[in-house]
Amino acid sequence: MLNRAKNEIVSAQESGDEPADAALMARICWYYFKEGQTQDAIAQRLKITRKRVNRILGDARESGFVQISIASPTGPCHELEADLVSAFGLRQAIVVPSPLADTDVRAMVGAAAAQYVSDRLPPSGALGISWGGTINAVAQNLKRRKGTDNRVVLLCGGLAESTLINPYDNAAMMARALDARCYYVTAPMFASSPELRNALVTSEPIRGVLAMVPGLDMALLSATDLSEQSKPLEYGVIDRKTWQSLRAAGAVGDICGHYLDADGRTIDHPLTSRVINPALDDLLQVPELLLAAGGLQKVAIVRAAIRAGLCHVLITDEDVACALTA
Repeated sequence: MLNRAKNEIVSAQESGDEPADAALMARICWYYFKEGQTQDAIAQRLKITRKRVNRILGDARESGFVQISIASPTGPCHELEADLVSAFGLRQAIVVPSPLADTDVRAMVGAAAAQYVSDRLPPSGALGISWGGTINAVAQNLKRRKGTDNRVVLLCGGLAESTLINPYDNAAMMARALDARCYYVTAPMFASSPELRNALVTSEPIRGVLAMVPGLDMALLSATDLSEQSKPLEYGVIDRKTWQSLRAAGAVGDICGHYLDADGRTIDHPLTSRVINPALDDLLQVPELLLAAGGLQKVAIVRAAIRAGLCHVLITDEDVACALTA
């Protein structure tokens, strides 16, 4: 086994900056997180560059290969958390340190949200989830359960073309982690017409899944912004013309398919009549709405979500928290 690992390391060294295999990643993570070795020491030990060690450690965190939990009863940004609760009347706020520029903030916010869900979702609880990279990170970092009676309910339709972050994949990952029964909205995220949308949401099994929403114990929501960094724009979920028209209509982003203006009001736009999603009134009946979103481009939509009543617990990063409380 040791010889095999050594051969894999030599092979990785010869291949330059290619992606690390699991054995090399595990070895580097062990040295760094368990033994406390520096990146320089690991690089010298394995005869690879420090840059590659740094990249592999970053990949391990972002992919969920390494899951980090913090046992401290107070978070690293507890003053900001208290400020958010006071300013917006939240039940709770969890603020993680903002990452370096080359690190995906979704991984850090998602890990914190995963810890919250793992600790708070009852053994027989029903969890609704929206879609996105942060939700994907939550699924990767959940504490594994076995033999519980949890349910996972996807709160949006799917995508005809696979993207980096697919709603159905997120729901399946979440259900596997929780050993839960999973319920999908078996329809596209956007119908081709309002008439088709209405027909789909009144048909089974879609109607039955959407009817579960008011009875959820918790809904894990992500915030989709309409900045130039918008992931739906990047992934081709919406085209640039639609993106521009949504912004022109006053939208700053959406929460679970509900496009909001800066004051948290829903906007009037042709796309909104084609979104297959739970009714806003049904979402507002969920007793615990957990909003997980990070990155400065999300400030406007996070603030709008709070104003719309779509956030009881906010999990975000330090930069967003500072901008919200400035």
